[in-house]
Amino acid sequence: MNTTNQTVQFVTIDAEQDGQRIDNFLKTQLKGVPKSLIYRILRKGEVRVNKKRIKPEYKICVGDEIRIPPVRVAEENELPSSKLSSVQALADQIVFEDDALIVMNKPSGMAVHGGSGLSFGVIEGLRSLRPECRFLELVHRLDRDTSGLLLIAKKRSALKGLHEQLRLKTMRKQYLALVRGQWQPHVKVVNAPLLKNTLKSGERVVRVSSDGKPSETRFQIMQKFSTATLVLASPITGRTHQIRVHTAYAGHPIACDDKYGERQFDEQMKLVGLNRLFLHAYRLNFIHPVTGNEMALEAPLDRSLKQVLTKLEQQK
Repeated sequence: MNTTNQTVQFVTIDAEQDGQRIDNFLKTQLKGVPKSLIYRILRKGEVRVNKKRIKPEYKICVGDEIRIPPVRVAEENELPSSKLSSVQALADQIVFEDDALIVMNKPSGMAVHGGSGLSFGVIEGLRSLRPECRFLELVHRLDRDTSGLLLIAKKRSALKGLHEQLRLKTMRKQYLALVRGQWQPHVKVVNAPLLKNTLKSGERVVRVSSDGKPSETRFQIMQKFSTATLVLASPITGRTHQIRVHTAYAGHPIACDDKYGERQFDEQMKLVGLNRLFLHAYRLNFIHPVTGNEMALEAPLDRSLKQVLTKLEQQK
């Protein structure tokens, strides 16, 4: 169902919104409005800043008065109830929280946001838990089946600062992955360009291709078993499915990876009690965007993954 914003809106820019491009600002103000329509109202001069026409690349400043014309807006999805057990469980997964950000230990099987038939994801759940927060946005993403540390910004300035650290590759993310066979100690880095494809079904599949974007993951052996190896993976770039594709490319797919895995190995792992992708965002190092403090956070493996490692150790 669509609702129509019948009246002209006037918005005065505050410090949190300062420096944003006008097109990006409008995308957050007019949720559900197609990008093509946003650019059309900008081109036609229907959006005014301080009563003047502007270009889509104009950067808004504190004190600017923005005129937003009436536009047709898709009704926002209702947030899930904060009383839902799956939403309340998210509160127990928060590892760190202050006025600028939340770091949480995302459970496996939960998407970072709703859509594609999902009623809600982590971000909608957190918005329901923190109704007083005017701004809550994902800093980065984790695949639905990957567990572990996820960063959420509570201020636009914090989001901007953390995105800058991602761009400059100063944020350090480390994952624990259980892979097939014996990882060779000399394989410390996988450099393989990755190309993203979207199938007709809407499913995303990534493959190594010379036409892809440069991608690098560093690896370190943590524990060896007779049929598998626990590795610490440090992605230098942040491509979709990067660790999953790079391990498979190296001949050591991750256990129970339904997209890039190996069925026979997965069956063996199911026998020792593994029923999910064994990929966990274990450690996160970054500079706090407000205080400037060095942040070093860890989320240990959950009990079910630890039990799998214990059983593999016993098999040795």
